[in-house]
Amino acid sequence: MPRPQKNNKSPLGALLDSLVKDENPNTAPKTSTAPGHQPGGNRNKFTRPPHRPYQGSKPQQRPHGTQGGSLGTHLDRPAGTTPAPRAAGPKRSDDKQRRGNTFQYSKFGAKRGTKTSAFRTSTKEMTAANREAMIPPPAPGVIRVIPIGGVEEIGKNMTLVEIGNDIIIIDAGFQFKTEDTPGIDYIVPNTKYLEERKDKIRGLVITHGHMDHIGGIPYLIERLGYPTIYTRKLTSIMIEKRQAEFPHLEPLDIKLVEKEDRIKLGDVYVKFFAVSHSIPDSMGVIIETPYGNILGTGDLRVDNKGGIPTEAEEKAFGEIGAQNNLLLMTDSTNATNPGFSLAESTVIENIDSIIRDVSGRLIIGTFASQLQRIMDILMIVEKYGKKVVVEGRSMKTGIEIVLEMGLLKLKPNTIIDVSDVENYPDNKIVVIATGSQGEEFAAIMRISNKSHKFIRLKKGDTVLLSSSVIPGNELGVQKVKDNLSRQGAKIIHYKISEIHASGHANADELLWINKKINARFFMPIHGYHYMLSVHADIARAAGRAEENIIIPDNGSIVEIYDEGTKIRVLKEKAPSSIVMVDGFSVGDMQEVVIRDRQMLAQDGMFVIVATVDAATGELRKSPDIISRGFVYLKESQDLLHESRRIIKKSLEEGSRGQNPINFEYIKNQIGENLSKFLYQKTAKRPLIIPVLLAM
Repeated sequence: MPRPQKNNKSPLGALLDSLVKDENPNTAPKTSTAPGHQPGGNRNKFTRPPHRPYQGSKPQQRPHGTQGGSLGTHLDRPAGTTPAPRAAGPKRSDDKQRRGNTFQYSKFGAKRGTKTSAFRTSTKEMTAANREAMIPPPAPGVIRVIPIGGVEEIGKNMTLVEIGNDIIIIDAGFQFKTEDTPGIDYIVPNTKYLEERKDKIRGLVITHGHMDHIGGIPYLIERLGYPTIYTRKLTSIMIEKRQAEFPHLEPLDIKLVEKEDRIKLGDVYVKFFAVSHSIPDSMGVIIETPYGNILGTGDLRVDNKGGIPTEAEEKAFGEIGAQNNLLLMTDSTNATNPGFSLAESTVIENIDSIIRDVSGRLIIGTFASQLQRIMDILMIVEKYGKKVVVEGRSMKTGIEIVLEMGLLKLKPNTIIDVSDVENYPDNKIVVIATGSQGEEFAAIMRISNKSHKFIRLKKGDTVLLSSSVIPGNELGVQKVKDNLSRQGAKIIHYKISEIHASGHANADELLWINKKINARFFMPIHGYHYMLSVHADIARAAGRAEENIIIPDNGSIVEIYDEGTKIRVLKEKAPSSIVMVDGFSVGDMQEVVIRDRQMLAQDGMFVIVATVDAATGELRKSPDIISRGFVYLKESQDLLHESRRIIKKSLEEGSRGQNPINFEYIKNQIGENLSKFLYQKTAKRPLIIPVLLAM
């Protein structure tokens, strides 16, 4: 889909556009791309053994002397080397040619040129490519399991199970951008292994409707050959609602399944079972093999009362545990939290009493993904004859879906429009809103900073934050609390009242699940490596042998062999490099693009536009300098004056004795000299783009 055209660009925007437009294959040089909890009386105690230090490989340090530069072209030679004359390409209509390069100067004194970066990137890519190219097919009788995503992060969950000529995929989620991926929209699993074997894909099983399990479908389904999707009803509707935002894609083939159903995908039988989570219709998957069952639980928790699982949970997991279970793969998100999680029923009881007794307006902030809790809150509001306002697009969408399905039944006038708030007494109004994490444009934030069009806080209002604070969001949440309290609102949060419970199992719940399932092998999924490592400790406490536990990375090829009696990880890996959704683009974004964005965010940019005599290499006029995010130019005249002197000197020295003049070499010299000077004067390393207009 083409990107919409923008009009009325700033001079800087027009300049940067021209840099890209003028760099075609005929005129541009080659681009280088460069601890345990023991609740009293609980029979399922977990005491975590001392944790062994992780001995994995350390992150590779980027060598000094690497360069970014997606905003212009990149030099592919050592600094100071004079290249062979370049064949002349087509000229601009005004007989001018723009040539742009990007430079950054290292604090260690070396120019960050492309040669080192290109070598590092290409070497890494060649090594990965060789490992991927050598992936052997599974031997007869071998079962292959590969976590494509979700075992080095929270999000982008996807796992495949390969048995003979059949591949079954479990989940296809996305991950939100991180500090290391500025400017991108989402991160999705790398599906290259599946794309090369799409003829073996027999189905995509989705365990529930959260975005870390369904969000990647629109971006990946075409690459996978549009396999049939198997899931429960609520999840199917959520998938279709999101898919409607991508009209260029083919219609999805979705088949509904229910708990205890048994279907055949290729030559493999697959069964399903219900699990407790924060969204209805969550389920686990059982894949039958000749040597026993492979279980993927999806995200889950154990319904309990004071650390004692409910009868329903005992029955369901007891029946599964009575079977021949080969491998258990389960959620590690809360493995580091001791004990049992707070029962959701306790949370709802406490919220019920708050809604009943509050004397003024009540504003409830929670995750839109906590759909079951939102449904319970709506029913409580109606029970007490109050009116509810829903603020947040994703929350409204979820409520619309459960109303359409009949999972939630409300009187027509229970939910009112936000513009009608002033028509009801304060003690009859409940607002459910997104933004409990301090998101900039979410409803709670707009209410807190007085930018909401209809809701203004006043003394007597109560704000209930029914969510925990996600690591990294502490400052945003604190800002919201400060603004709310300044306006006289009373704040209730999870640390002072039991008003939030996670949808993920804590350590003692995971111990209970491991004992109940009693699988021969165990592989933790869904979480960072440390979470998986702690979950492995829990499995050992449940009786799993050390050699029967695998802690995977994304792309790890795990094989069960020798008639299901042994498990191993191959030295080869499935492709696992980051695949990003960036606007209309989906793919392996080059490392240099991300690095340029990081550089721009940290130190800004410095653009030099110089008009040069094509015959002599002399400046026709004083160079123009454009800077963004680096220094305030009006207060840096001495710096600019000296920069122009360096540009002039670099041009004169670089062009001396050249006929014809090699402008790429001159730009190299300008960038190197100016980068060094700017770092010495400012201790900053802006992205430098020299543009020479040859006349």
